Amino acid sequence: MAADLSPIDKAKFAAARCAVDLIEDGMRVGLGTGSTAAWMVRCLGERVREENLKLIGVPTSTRTADLARQVGIEVVTLDEAKWLDITIDGADEFDPDLNLIKGGGGAHLMEKIVATASDQMVVITDASKEVNHLGAFPLPVEVVPFGWQVTRALIEELLDSMDVLGRQTSLRLNGEQPFITDEGNYIVDLHLNRIGNPRQLALVLNQIPGVVENGLFIDICDKVIIGGTDGKVEIRDINEGTVANEQIEFAEEENIFRDLD
Repeated sequence: MAADLSPIDKAKFAAARCAVDLIEDGMRVGLGTGSTAAWMVRCLGERVREENLKLIGVPTSTRTADLARQVGIEVVTLDEAKWLDITIDGADEFDPDLNLIKGGGGAHLMEKIVATASDQMVVITDASKEVNHLGAFPLPVEVVPFGWQVTRALIEELLDSMDVLGRQTSLRLNGEQPFITDEGNYIVDLHLNRIGNPRQLALVLNQIPGVVENGLFIDICDKVIIGGTDGKVEIRDINEGTVANEQIEFAEEENIFRDLD
């Protein structure tokens, strides 16, 4: 149960539990992808079951859609929902301005579309994801398979003129084969170490033929919820310029802890 969770999972759970309290009856909710977002989906499913909460979820990957259905959340497409009240998702890195790197799970294209189609985006995370400058985590760039090596060469040529510390790139693999996104594309990971101007890089990367989308989320996140291993959470609101704190209690017997792998 809760006592058996690792410290990092306790932090993720605390952030997720705090975030789902933002959900109100009748909302249209973007459901993120990744290990932290999975905690959120389970917490939200618990509210749906126990409070008879009525909402619809728009998942950002097939695996999130599968989990949402398993826990009782009604799933629709973004075209069906039209517009969302809130999206809750994780991040691989966030900086003081709440700019993000996302895409470690390979879903950043759908995640960015869903997040920008929402009144607000809330990121749930733990303290290890906070950085002064983005770039230590490899930046994912989704590319079409046709001519991907040319696209990769163009990306590498571009990086020569960018304010970054590293310029190595690699094709993301699944075993010995290229990793395939839900949209049927490849991902080239950029090992940059430090990104001096994330806004500029995000803009110019998407001008390269063959690039579908990059994992830089600039001016998209409205709020970040940072979970601690002791259940303490810090809530930073970039629009209000506020920082708040809450305490999440770890109940020993919770539905959310059932059937976890």
